[in-house]
Amino acid sequence: MTAGADAPERCNQAFTVAAAALASGVPVSLWLTGEASWFALPGRAEEFTLPHAARLGDLLDAVLAAGRVTLCTQCAARRDITVDDVIEGVRIAGAPTFVEEALGDGVQALVY
Repeated sequence: MTAGADAPERCNQAFTVAAAALASGVPVSLWLTGEASWFALPGRAEEFTLPHAARLGDLLDAVLAAGRVTLCTQCAARRDITVDDVIEGVRIAGAPTFVEEALGDGVQALVY
């Protein structure tokens, strides 16, 4: 997910699709990159609003409970976000981890 509050519909859609996939029994690994990086911080998802959309904080909680959420290492560094800053359950990892996950057998990557 590359979009944040700068592209609210794409942002919310990514979280909605991730939560829907989990509800359908599909394993989900949601990566936060670019402006979406800010949602790794406490309270940021709760501040986000989009009319007629599910609350982003609730969607993030669902993904954290049943899937995996990762913040891009470089994106975190560019925003001075450290492991001590992020929501419990969010990991910080880089390109090698992303490539390993994205190229796994049976994996389908969606980018928003």
